[in-house]
Amino acid sequence: MTSVLGLIPLFLNLGGTELLIIAGVILLLFGGKKIPELMRGLGKGLKNFKEGMNEVTDEINKPVDNSSNKGAEASNTNK
Repeated sequence: MTSVLGLIPLFLNLGGTELLIIAGVILLLFGGKKIPELMRGLGKGLKNFKEGMNEVTDEINKPVDNSSNKGAEASNTNK
């Protein structure tokens, strides 16, 4: 059984000839008119993914507003 991580070096060592063969197979499978639509959808998906990742990192790096917590803690300590 092969792990996915074992296949990664195979994809990194693709030469020009292999990439041309892969592009030819994709062209045969999907046709010339469908490929721009597929690439457009792929681009939009990557853009949305990057925007989502940026929102998550912004949310993580956003400073915490402790002013509302201080008021709640002060009222709890007075009781």
